[in-house]
Amino acid sequence: MIYAIIDFKGTQIKIAEGDQVKVPKLDQKEGTELKIENVLLINHDGNVEVGIPVVKNALVTATVLEHFKGKKIRVATYKAKSRYRKVKGFRPQLSKIAINSISFSQKNAVKEPKTASKKRAGSLAKTKKS
Repeated sequence: MIYAIIDFKGTQIKIAEGDQVKVPKLDQKEGTELKIENVLLINHDGNVEVGIPVVKNALVTATVLEHFKGKKIRVATYKAKSRYRKVKGFRPQLSKIAINSISFSQKNAVKEPKTASKKRAGSLAKTKKS
């Protein structure tokens, strides 16, 4: 099973192919296709790739299904000993998207060269001076 964690408008969401996810409202019309490149983690066939900060060569495609208002959120303010109470609320604007595919090309991934740690480099320098 392939799944991924994406960063979408400041929220991190765990997704898999075929999922339908509620996200903050999008500007795109219903039926349009999205390409999400902010993939923070991807798990494919038991191999986990963690991005620094994002995974290179990873792409998620999704389709906007609908726009709707979420459940009402109630916010109550209160001040002690002054009989002040006020109740406010709002309904967040949300969009529902369907995840079509999660793709990752490992052959094009660039591996960064390993560097010697400072502790190791310092100990080597001391041995050369002696």
